Amino acid sequence: MNQKIYDYIICGAGASGLILVSSMINDKYFSNKKILLIEKENKNLNDRTWSFWEEKNGKFDKLLSKSWSFAKFKSANTNLKFNLDPFIYKTIRSSDFYKKLFGKIKLNKQIKIQNLEVKKIISKKNKVVVRTNSEEFVGKYVFSSILDKTKLKNSSFPYLIQHFEGWFIKTKKPLFNDNEATLMDFSIKQKNDTRFIYILPFKSNEALVEFTLFSKSILKKPEYEKVLKQYMTSKGINNYEILEKEKGIIPMTCYPFEKHNDSRLLFIGTAGGWTKASSGYTFKNIINKTELLINFLKKENDLKKFNNKSRFNFYDLILIDVLYNFNHLGNKIFSSLFMNNKPNKVFKFLDETTTFLDELKIMYSFPWSIKILFIKALFKNLFKF
Repeated sequence: MNQKIYDYIICGAGASGLILVSSMINDKYFSNKKILLIEKENKNLNDRTWSFWEEKNGKFDKLLSKSWSFAKFKSANTNLKFNLDPFIYKTIRSSDFYKKLFGKIKLNKQIKIQNLEVKKIISKKNKVVVRTNSEEFVGKYVFSSILDKTKLKNSSFPYLIQHFEGWFIKTKKPLFNDNEATLMDFSIKQKNDTRFIYILPFKSNEALVEFTLFSKSILKKPEYEKVLKQYMTSKGINNYEILEKEKGIIPMTCYPFEKHNDSRLLFIGTAGGWTKASSGYTFKNIINKTELLINFLKKENDLKKFNNKSRFNFYDLILIDVLYNFNHLGNKIFSSLFMNNKPNKVFKFLDETTTFLDELKIMYSFPWSIKILFIKALFKNLFKF
């Protein structure tokens, strides 16, 4: 019996897997390709919220649950409010995203979906074998978003995690300005970590209030709840109902994920290094990297040649190295970034669209105590790329 060979197998139906499949559907080049999508879970719950900024209209605007043109940054001695123009800060609930993209995929006969768990991916000379908990599949090319976290911890690259717990709350009284998002509020006790509160108000009486850390290890569950309760009490938010909760862990590292790619296997999403190491933002990066990948696949057949590294990866490495060794300085670093630079320049820098001159100005804007740490980290990591 001849085994069916797929042109492309996508392992994992998170944001990166679904956006890749959706992009293939939208492009005539892939109209005759046989595609298999493997995902172990039924993606029908709101398991996360994706937020990002972009200029004007975007590909997923119809799925937005809310957008903001104004934002706030706060610390113990700073309270900045700013217009995000030309950017708009946007958020999407994953349940809406899954429903829309799976609906689109299921209408396409060239794509098959298998609810199975990937156990092993084996690259061979002319094909890739994907072993699951019950079947084996063969593809000419495989894209995997399955992350092996053990590789990150056993690396010479500094490794932090962004971990958080957020509550979607509804208050009895209107307590929020739903025209502005609070991106970072460092006014809480830092406890030698980088800790802040993140607030997305959907209505004047509904918001996501999230406690986020950049640190080496997670906290015990009661600690997240304690900080959230204390923060809301300090802001006069007492009578509220918790509608939903979300929590997550995002790796913050410049680990060279690309070294696990080969001519027929490419890791995507967080597993491919598509998470912005210095901020943890992933969704917009996935959109950008997927566009590059789609164009690449039309011209090349060696996935090893797909390179998405730039000088910004080195900037990220410098920051992660400093935060890894001086985690208590996160508040000072991010406060300096927002206080001493125009917001649109900060977001362009985080979006990796600034000029080298812009980047030099941003680096010069930090106090000398921070600049010295950046310079030391630069020389320490100079030959890692």
